Amino acid sequence: MKLSSDRILTTHTGSLPRPAGLAELIRAREQETLSVADAEYLPERIADAVGVVVGHQAQVGLDVISDGEMSKIGYATYVKERLTGFDVDVAVPEGGGLSIADLDDYPGMAERSLAGLETATPTCTGPISYTGTALLDTDLANFAAGVSSISAGSGQPTERFMNAASPGVIALYLPNQFYASLDEYLFALAEGMRAEYEAITAAGLVLQIDAPDLAMGRHIQYAHLSEQGFLDRLRVHVEAINHALRNIDPARVRVHLCWGNYQGPHHKDVGLDVILDTIIQLKADGLVFEAANHRHAHEWQVLADAKIPEQKVLIPGVIDTSSVYVEHPELIAQRITRFADIVGRERVIPGTDCGFASFATFLAVDESLAWAKLESLTAGARLASDRLWS
Repeated sequence: MKLSSDRILTTHTGSLPRPAGLAELIRAREQETLSVADAEYLPERIADAVGVVVGHQAQVGLDVISDGEMSKIGYATYVKERLTGFDVDVAVPEGGGLSIADLDDYPGMAERSLAGLETATPTCTGPISYTGTALLDTDLANFAAGVSSISAGSGQPTERFMNAASPGVIALYLPNQFYASLDEYLFALAEGMRAEYEAITAAGLVLQIDAPDLAMGRHIQYAHLSEQGFLDRLRVHVEAINHALRNIDPARVRVHLCWGNYQGPHHKDVGLDVILDTIIQLKADGLVFEAANHRHAHEWQVLADAKIPEQKVLIPGVIDTSSVYVEHPELIAQRITRFADIVGRERVIPGTDCGFASFATFLAVDESLAWAKLESLTAGARLASDRLWS
């Protein structure tokens, strides 16, 4: 990851709202109702959308940008198109679907909070191997083309990153009926996804592994366990990621952990103080985490009280991606300087709590608000830069 010695760089978490019409095409592809004409048109539409969102990121002044995940139905479930071993026609055992503990406490909230989250969750019924090279190559090519077409009046990005799902979040969404244990399944996924991780970094991009399982898993996959039981499982999830990263320079990797990008009470979220010592063991120098929303904004103090290894770069969310409030630049500047006081101004790259469109058809906030929030992010970073380098 590139750092700056003269100003605060800015980024976000990866997914961005798809331009008008694209989400519907991706939904139709997911539901296998895409017409022949639309199927022929979709690759061009995705490429155009990447160009649009890359241009928007440059226009609002973001430094470390992504392709917005334009081609993906969801940040985790897209892997069903890139890995063997999954069957969408196999029924999930009764009680085997996702249950979100904080939403379960408030009947009717799940239907409202998760409206628009439409994605197939096939079951693993066979051995996993990676077959997504062509799809990944297309994503990489579209991203490169989008960057090359940035208008002369916009700034060029400092760096590019691309998202890929963690083994644990894949296991959270896609149930296993093939491997003898969850651990065996996790490490099979790690070995399968290793090809994608290595290809992204080989292309010169920073790899962001999306790993909500490291935090959100506590109140979904492992809600039935004690806190210590969850920590035992968390260590295995971290080991699986590290296994997949064994050939990659940690300086080329950032990992995103979160508690779920949905509007809910989040009163069952595990505290950062509980998981931080294990999270620090990730073989990734960049730590992308929620730090803006009402449940986790106070946890900068956890980091202030901790011993953060010198090579780690903090990428805190200073924008809440599930709130319709557009944060004031002054608030953003204050949040940035708090983290700069902890690890130094060069080791902080502020971003967003989560993606703005983790699933193609799921938007917590309107597209126009998402871009307004990102503009406020860069404005706040300029204020913080003036103060930190004055």
